[in-house]
Amino acid sequence: MAITAAQVNELRQRTGIGMMACKKALEEANGNEDKAIEILRKKGAAKAAEKAERETKEGIIVAKVDGDKAVIVKLTCETDFVAKNEEFKAIAKKAVDTALKRGVEAAKKEAEPAMKDVFTKLGENMGIEVDVIEGKGIGEYVHTNGKVGTIVNLKSKDAAKARDIAMHITAMNPEVIRPEDLPEDVVVKEREIWAEQLKAEGKPEAIMGKIMEGKEKKFREEAALIKQSFVKDGDKTVEQYLEDNSVESFVRMAI
Repeated sequence: MAITAAQVNELRQRTGIGMMACKKALEEANGNEDKAIEILRKKGAAKAAEKAERETKEGIIVAKVDGDKAVIVKLTCETDFVAKNEEFKAIAKKAVDTALKRGVEAAKKEAEPAMKDVFTKLGENMGIEVDVIEGKGIGEYVHTNGKVGTIVNLKSKDAAKARDIAMHITAMNPEVIRPEDLPEDVVVKEREIWAEQLKAEGKPEAIMGKIMEGKEKKFREEAALIKQSFVKDGDKTVEQYLEDNSVESFVRMAI
């Protein structure tokens, strides 16, 4: 099969091995990238190829607000040692600034050669995620450990509340904004589990429907941002804290 330049470049980015070697391995593997890595390892290009299989469980989160835009970047690596490296951190910070000015794809593209340079020097896999939110009520928050953060957009401009909500999302990790936003397939699976549990407990059929309704309501509310107890004031829900404002969207990233 014909191997594209994009496929070759992807394998090169993963392994750090030369273009021709990557192309030959992909041709031998009929385009299967994982098989190509195995071939490279068998042929002696093991050191770099093995790096491509290691997981990136460390890294940093960087977020920034500029006017009506908020950007969040997740830059991952293999060890905490690299996560603390200044060159590594600089890639994330640069990506944030580029995303604010020229968008997500431009930020990723610009980061690629810098990531390759650090890979060559420090010998670790890296990955990058970038997301942008635009709106009137923009806010951001990154935890002091730099491992988890959030960008958020409220319906109306309120910098203090936007930051507070971003902090809450960072801490509590809601799945959706409102209870009704929870995907139906997720709820269906839970209902099946609850039904089996209630049968095992010997609950009468006559009351099972009512119990199921209560369980579903609680399940949806626990997953929904606006129904969670606000982290800075447990006597209020997030919805009550927002008063006449509301959450339009959010992006949470974590290492």
